Amino acid sequence: MKNLAFLMALGAGLAAPAFAESVNIRPDIASVTVQTADGPAEISRIQDTANELSGEWARTSRPCPNFCIQPMNPAPGVTTIGELELLEFLSTGSGTVIDSRVVPDYEGGTIPGAISMPYTEMADRLHELGCEPDFEGYECPADVKPVALFCNGPWCGQSPTAIRRIIEAGFPADRIYYYRGGMQVWRMLGLSVSDPKS
Repeated sequence: MKNLAFLMALGAGLAAPAFAESVNIRPDIASVTVQTADGPAEISRIQDTANELSGEWARTSRPCPNFCIQPMNPAPGVTTIGELELLEFLSTGSGTVIDSRVVPDYEGGTIPGAISMPYTEMADRLHELGCEPDFEGYECPADVKPVALFCNGPWCGQSPTAIRRIIEAGFPADRIYYYRGGMQVWRMLGLSVSDPKS
């Protein structure tokens, strides 16, 4: 039932017929329109079938520590998601997508519709997500809007750190989703990247 609702929501947000482009998100979905602070934005894949990653995003080996491979699940109760689930968050408005990377990384390009909330600040900014401050952190209602966090990729610890910190501060783990693929996998799939500086 949830998948049916997602397909219907995606169908309503399509910017172009699936057959108009050869590199689709799915066979029946060419693009998804999402709401951003600057208005609607279209997410699609790069149509150049010879396109390749280059520069920082093409690096496969980073020294551990600090860049160790992250666990699939960063904390008990948190749900790990992929690109289609993240697109559902964005297209339906069912949750808030958070770029938990430091500001310079965010300014280098982000997922359209994501808001910037650096992992170093998140535990102190839960009031922006619908929680109320209390003496020991925050009190969050059981139905607080879900959040989906991402960072640079499977080797990036910024989102897992943010997730553990916001749970400790009072945000319910079952309302947190972790897009582990992050910007590296998003870019590897040729999905649209927005420039927050423009």
